Amino acid sequence: MLLLACSSAEEKYDGYLFAYFEGTGERDKQEQLRFAVSEDAIHWKALNNNEPILSSAEISQTGGVRDPHILRGADGKGFYMVATDMYTIKNGWDHNPGVVLLKSADLIDWGHAWIDLEASYPEQFKDVKWVWAPQVIYDAEQGKYLVYFTVRFYYDDRLDFYSAYANADFTGFEAAPELMFKSKYGAIDGDIVEKDGIYHLFYKGHTRNKEGKEFKNGIQQATSKSLKGPWKEDFKYLDVYAGMPTVVEGSSVFKLNGKEEYFLMYDLYADKRYEYQRSTDLVNFTDTTGSFTKDFHPRHGSVISITKEEARRLEEKWGGVPEGLLK
Repeated sequence: MLLLACSSAEEKYDGYLFAYFEGTGERDKQEQLRFAVSEDAIHWKALNNNEPILSSAEISQTGGVRDPHILRGADGKGFYMVATDMYTIKNGWDHNPGVVLLKSADLIDWGHAWIDLEASYPEQFKDVKWVWAPQVIYDAEQGKYLVYFTVRFYYDDRLDFYSAYANADFTGFEAAPELMFKSKYGAIDGDIVEKDGIYHLFYKGHTRNKEGKEFKNGIQQATSKSLKGPWKEDFKYLDVYAGMPTVVEGSSVFKLNGKEEYFLMYDLYADKRYEYQRSTDLVNFTDTTGSFTKDFHPRHGSVISITKEEARRLEEKWGGVPEGLLK
């Protein structure tokens, strides 16, 4: 996730907004978009009593959304979200058609569209199996929003990153997605953060032996001076659980307000936990984890900073915003 630097008159952010889908509760309501808010990025409160803020049946092709990624626009005002168009509870895990695109001026009202890769680009994606965990980043060089995601085809068990520029109204792609990054062993859940002219691509990676059997997985990163690559793999595991029975996925990095400090948060999906590690340089991370206090059970989500004015709008619409952001 990229948190864009604002202009010299940088707006002061007072809190944080977490976009996620649920890991508990009624099964047919889990794969829907939800919001939570925090004043300090550690103690979180679900909005709307942890009920969906948008209906997946209305915004997606499948009737379900997973892995929402939210981004503040390059102008500092508008907002963009992308999500996996997938309803596993109804359709299972064998196939999903594409991604959901959403755009808003105020975090409250969202326009939406979805892209079916096989239907839209049959020549390139007629055998697509999965289109997972999309994210969006602003490419300042091109003046466009780049959407990137993991793709797997039926004829190959590899998981590689593809990307495409969104059209001007954020309702589709300008052209067919192209291969963006092919890691040595395959990867999922990409998350790009720019710092000091370097793009850091975080993802869930794997290590395999000579026979091709996986013996380790966890959060890794690759770096590049351009979104077009080339990307250099580090192969180092960043999360403290790599090589242990505890498994993590869905990593997302966000910067703390007013500090040169970042949280690398991830989903401990088998244990129904969400934890984070800290970093000041996006290279070295703490060797211990912190835990969030929350009244919900998020799955693979993302965080942006928000102002008090935005927090008040969220409160008026859905309720649940911590009192400290309403003063």
